[in-house]
Amino acid sequence: MLVQVPGGWNPILGRLAIDQIPYTNPILAPLFVAVVIGGIIILGLITYYQKWGYLWKEWLTTVDHKKLGVMYIILGLVMLFRGFIDGLMIRTQQVWANGPQSSGVFGAVHGYLTPFHFGQVYSAHGLIMILLAATPLLVGFMNIIVPIQIGARDMAYPYLNALGLWITAAAVALIMISLFVGDFAHNGWFGYAPIFELQYSPGVGVDYWIWTLELTALGTTLGGINLIATIIKMRAPGMTWFKLPIFTWASLSANIIALTSFPALQVALFLVACDRYFGSHFFTAGFGGNLMLYTNLFWIWGHPEVYFVILPAFGMMSEIFPAFSEKPLFGYITMVAASFAIAGVSWLVWLHHFFTMGAGPDVNSAFSVATMLVGIPTGVKVFNWAFTMYRGRITYTAAMLWAIGALFLLLIGGLTGMMLAIPAINYMVHNSVFVIAHFHSMLLTIVYAIFGAVIFWFPKVFGFKLDEFWAKTMFWLFTAGTALVFVPMYMLGFMGQTRRLDYVFNTAWHPYLLTEEIGIAVYCLSVAAFFVLLYVSIRDRVKNRVGQDAWGTSRSLEWMTHSPVPFYNFAVTPHVNARDELAWRRHNGINEAQPTQYVDIHMPNNTGVAIYIGALTFVLGFALTWRVWWLCLLSLLAIIVLMIVRSWRGDPGYIVTAAELEQMEREAMQRQQQVEGHLPHAGGQHAVPGGAMAYEGQSVRPLGTPPSTGDQH
Repeated sequence: MLVQVPGGWNPILGRLAIDQIPYTNPILAPLFVAVVIGGIIILGLITYYQKWGYLWKEWLTTVDHKKLGVMYIILGLVMLFRGFIDGLMIRTQQVWANGPQSSGVFGAVHGYLTPFHFGQVYSAHGLIMILLAATPLLVGFMNIIVPIQIGARDMAYPYLNALGLWITAAAVALIMISLFVGDFAHNGWFGYAPIFELQYSPGVGVDYWIWTLELTALGTTLGGINLIATIIKMRAPGMTWFKLPIFTWASLSANIIALTSFPALQVALFLVACDRYFGSHFFTAGFGGNLMLYTNLFWIWGHPEVYFVILPAFGMMSEIFPAFSEKPLFGYITMVAASFAIAGVSWLVWLHHFFTMGAGPDVNSAFSVATMLVGIPTGVKVFNWAFTMYRGRITYTAAMLWAIGALFLLLIGGLTGMMLAIPAINYMVHNSVFVIAHFHSMLLTIVYAIFGAVIFWFPKVFGFKLDEFWAKTMFWLFTAGTALVFVPMYMLGFMGQTRRLDYVFNTAWHPYLLTEEIGIAVYCLSVAAFFVLLYVSIRDRVKNRVGQDAWGTSRSLEWMTHSPVPFYNFAVTPHVNARDELAWRRHNGINEAQPTQYVDIHMPNNTGVAIYIGALTFVLGFALTWRVWWLCLLSLLAIIVLMIVRSWRGDPGYIVTAAELEQMEREAMQRQQQVEGHLPHAGGQHAVPGGAMAYEGQSVRPLGTPPSTGDQH
C-alpha cells in the first residue's frame, strides 16, 4: 500500500504543484532564465543552419561506437562543468560564512546559501562528479578506443551501446531538472539512513536522488556487459590475451567491477524506495530495520566503484607514457596482474568508510590490512611507469604533462590513503576535510588522465590535433588551482575542520579558506583556457591535420587505421603479430602496407528506438519522483512495447560492398597523402594480401541497404 505523502497529492499531477517551482529563488530564477535563453539560441542556430536532419541521422540515432563515445564524453564534460560550479558555490559559501560577524544575503544568516540549499549543492556535487562526470567520460573513452584497439568493427551489441548512452542521458536530464522543479536531496551524495526516510525528508529531493542513481546504474551495467562481451568475442585474429593493449585490460577489469557491483547499488536504492513509497522499514531502526544495512550495501558498491573509475585512468596513463617515452611499457604482465589484483581487493575494503562505527579491533584490523594491500599493486604500476620513462626519449607534449600530473596526484592520494587505512589515524581525521582532500586527489588523478587521453586520442577521432600551447596553458593553470585548493584543505583537516559546513565558526581558518577560493578562481581560468583550446584547435584544424599515426611514436592497433576513423574502423580486419602491433610493423618496415583486395563487410543499421527508450526512462523517473502514477504506467508500458517490437524486428544490418569499400579507402589514402606528403604502398613489396597483414571472412550474406542508397552512416 502506498504511503500518504505530506503536502497533498492529486491523481493528475501527483505531488507536482506551482509552488514546487522556485521562481522566487534569487539564485535559481535568473539561472532558469539564462538556461531557457541559451536553449532557445542553440535550437535557433540548429534550425537556421538546417542541421536537424544531420543530427538525427548521424548522431541521435547512431549505433557507431565512436560517435556514441563522443556523446558520452560531451555529456561527461557538461556535467563536469556543472559539478565544478557546485564546488565553486561550496567554497564561496565557506569563505564568506566564516565567523559570527559574517553577513548573509538571499535569506541566509551567513553567506548566501541557506543550510537546506547548501545541503542540496553538496549532495549534487558528489553524485555528479563521480557518477555523471567521471563515469561517462571514462565509458566514452572505452567505447571509442577498445573496439579499434582490438581490431573490431564495432561493439558486440551496438544497439545496447546506444541504449546505455541514452539511459545515462536520462539520468543527467533528471538531476538537471531538479534545479528548477522541486528540490534535490540534502542527505549527501551517498545518502544517510535514516535521513532519506520520508519522515525526515518529506520533499521530492531524495526521490530525484534515487531515480537518478538507478538510471545511472542501469546504463553503466548495460555498458559493462557490452564491453566485456566485445573484448572476449571480438578480438582480431592473432590478438591473444597477452597481446591485448593495456587500456583494454584496464577496461576489462573495470567493467567486471561494474557488472558485479552496480546491482548492489540498485538493490540498496530499491529498498530505500520501498521505505519511502510503500512504508516498509528496511532502514528505520525503530521499526525493526537496520541503519547499517544501507551503509554496508552502499559501500559494497561504493568502494569497488572507486576502482571502476580509476582503473581506466591507469590504462590511459599506460598508453601515454610508452608513446612519448618511445619505449614499450615496462612490466606488461605485472601491469595486467596489478589491474586484476586491484579489482579483486576492491571488494574487501568497504568497511574502512566507517571505521568509527564501533565494529571492534578485529574487524577494523582486517579491513585496515585489506586497504593497505591495495597499495601493493598500485605501487607496482607506479614503478612500472617510472621504469617506462627511465632512459626513454621523453617528449613533453601536453598529453605527457597531464599523465605525469596524474602520476604525482596518485602518489599524494595513495600515501594519504595509506594514512587513512590506519584506524587510529582514521579516528582522528574521520569526517574532516582531510578525507575530502584525499579522495579529491584520487579523483583528480582520473581528471588529469582523462585530459591527457583527450589530447592523446583527439586526433584519432577528429583527424586534427589540439593546440599544444593552450593545452599546456590549461595544464599549468589547472595544476596551480589544484595546489591552491587542496593543500590548504589537507591542513584544515588536521586543524579539525569537518566536512559539509555551511557556516565555518573558526575565524583562524579564514586565510586557508581564502586560499582555496583563490584556487577556485585559478580553476576558472583553466576552464576558460579549455574553451580557448577548443576554439583555436577547431579554427586551425586544417593546419593541424594528421595521418594515421598522429604522434609518430604510437604503438597500438588503433593508430593503424585512418584519422578520423571511418565508420567501419578497418577496411580489412588486421592480423595481430605482436603486443605493440604498430611498433612491430614500423620496426619491420611494413607499417604502410595496404591490402590488395577487399571483401564485403556487414554493418548494423542506425535506430531511433534507443533514444525513444531513453526519453521514456526520463519520463518514468520524473513520474516516479512526483508520484504521477498514470504517467508511470504509460511510460513503462511504452518502454516494454518498444523493447518487444525491437526484439521482434531485430536488425538485419546492411552490406558495404567491396567496391564501395575500395573507393572509400582510396579517398582516405588521398587525404592522407595530402597530410603526410606521401601515399602508402598499395601493392608491391609491402602488399600482404593475408597472413601477417589482414584477415576477413568471405561468407557475409547481403542484407539491408548499402550506404550508397541509405542514410545509416
